[in-house]
Amino acid sequence: MKYAKLFVAWAFLAIAINAQASGEAQKRWERMNQIRQDKFDLVLPEVMRENNVDMWITVNREGFDDPLTEDFGKGYVGSYGYYVFTNRGDGRIERAILGIGTALVEDNGAYDIIGSADEIKAFVEERDPQSIALNYARNIGAADGLSYTSYQKLFEELGTTYAERFVSAEKLASDFRSRRVATEIAAFAWAGEMSRNIAERAFSNEVITPGQTTLVDVAWWMREQQFENNLGTSFGMPSVYITGPDGFVALSNDHVIQRGDFLAIDWGVGYLNFFTDIKRHAYVLRDGETHLPDSMQKAFDNGRAVRDILKNNIKVGRTAADTYDLLVEKINEAGFTYMAAFNQPTDDPEKIDVIIGSHSVGNLGHGIGPSIAWFNPERMTYMIKPSNLLSIELFAYTAIPEWDGKKLRIPLEDDAIVTERGVEWLYPVNQKVLLIR
Repeated sequence: MKYAKLFVAWAFLAIAINAQASGEAQKRWERMNQIRQDKFDLVLPEVMRENNVDMWITVNREGFDDPLTEDFGKGYVGSYGYYVFTNRGDGRIERAILGIGTALVEDNGAYDIIGSADEIKAFVEERDPQSIALNYARNIGAADGLSYTSYQKLFEELGTTYAERFVSAEKLASDFRSRRVATEIAAFAWAGEMSRNIAERAFSNEVITPGQTTLVDVAWWMREQQFENNLGTSFGMPSVYITGPDGFVALSNDHVIQRGDFLAIDWGVGYLNFFTDIKRHAYVLRDGETHLPDSMQKAFDNGRAVRDILKNNIKVGRTAADTYDLLVEKINEAGFTYMAAFNQPTDDPEKIDVIIGSHSVGNLGHGIGPSIAWFNPERMTYMIKPSNLLSIELFAYTAIPEWDGKKLRIPLEDDAIVTERGVEWLYPVNQKVLLIR
């Protein structure tokens, strides 16, 4: 993605202008149509060939949508409906919807064939695919939308000959979602801008009055901003919390924010079919203070130094697992101490303990593409490709003298795209601890 920054600039201009115009619902529908067409043209042929899949069938039922439904165009299903993609060997993937209606689906320009659900057997027999990918997956929930009864239905419709050709679409779905076209990058960048703007406003005196405002007040204010801007979330209530000498003090509850508190937000917004995952921090100045205490500034700077290591060493062409090993090596070489387990720093005040969790992001706050994160072991085996979106996430623990040497946890997280050049940010990332007066 050599022009990622240009796409982002276009996003901020075009989407901001459109947001002020009438017909926002139609404009969002048009954007999703363009994204869908681009994905079908540019990404789908590549990933179906790589995964040796001749046909990909996604099943929808009334009241039970597959997680990939938004990617494929939604539509009304009376009983059963099918999105069917077939590699017919001509370089283009044939796209069909059977039993999925409404004019919006018919007019979205993405499908070649629109038919009824009872055509599925004849449709498959005519094409005679040697492999049929279905959305069942052991490791990735968003690729596991096929219910047992829908599986039985397909088995009965297609018969034993084709049922023996069923394969998991787990890796295929991951590849399809995680490789991005320009229109997706633009939309996701806008979601990132909205995420950080709301979070940074939340951590200001616009929202917080020390001694009066509670953590849950801040969280509800953020939710209200989502509501007013027609933004979704894949996380629910924002995590607004206080970190102290003994770790978490309180999380999105009725705890009143006091002077001297160190605050953090972990959250994301949803725009179109894209969901972000970011963090921000704030310090509530004590009476007489004018800046962040030097010890906390040092802790934050340590986190930024680790983030630079991640940014400089995540490249395309390596698996996420190989990248993880390299990052651990580079972190230790830089004088930090990589932790054996999450949230278990050493007691040694001389050591700055670190752990990373740079997971896939995009269509969910925790996406289904390659992930440089211990909590996504299957996705650790995937190759990092150009246009993958990653949450660049880390946790750094630094001793604070005023806390008798106990450590302040600094979690940093912003979303980025991986291009042929490396990691590129999609919006202004976290560069400082915000101050609340």
